[in-house]
Amino acid sequence: MKHLMTGTLLLASSATAHAEVLAAAPDHYELKQEAVSTLAPGELWDRLIHPEVWWHPDHTFSGASEHLSLDLKAGGLWKETWDDGSVVHGTVLTVLNGKLLRLDAPFGPLQDKGVNVIWTISLAAEGEGTRVTFTETANGTAASGLGELAPAVDYVKTDAITRLVSED
Repeated sequence: MKHLMTGTLLLASSATAHAEVLAAAPDHYELKQEAVSTLAPGELWDRLIHPEVWWHPDHTFSGASEHLSLDLKAGGLWKETWDDGSVVHGTVLTVLNGKLLRLDAPFGPLQDKGVNVIWTISLAAEGEGTRVTFTETANGTAASGLGELAPAVDYVKTDAITRLVSED
């Protein structure tokens, strides 16, 4: 079963984000979000590798983005650490500085589903700015209910890309 959902958000920086649930079924989903930033590729990369700057605090366990960190090397962790706990949100699989970051990243409600989630973030120069693309593929069993979760994950990742390309 394939569902298609498309949305466009206007950003404060006048850029747009385009988001799609490319496929969704009980055992998998595929998502894609794209946006263009006025920031040069190097500037956007520097922002990307500091999730504490752009990730929304509502999508953390602690409620505070400043508790996030990213160890930018294969095997490194995107984690959240605070006084009462800690969580690994993702493990870095690939780093191509300034161009690509790929994580094994079962964020939030996906962690207890026992699913495999690969999140790829790519950057490419576009004019004087940068096109950033998020793609995410999740696979599990039919009991995972991934098709039902896909719109919520798409919402979170669309919010994330919107915040990433924003210059605020």
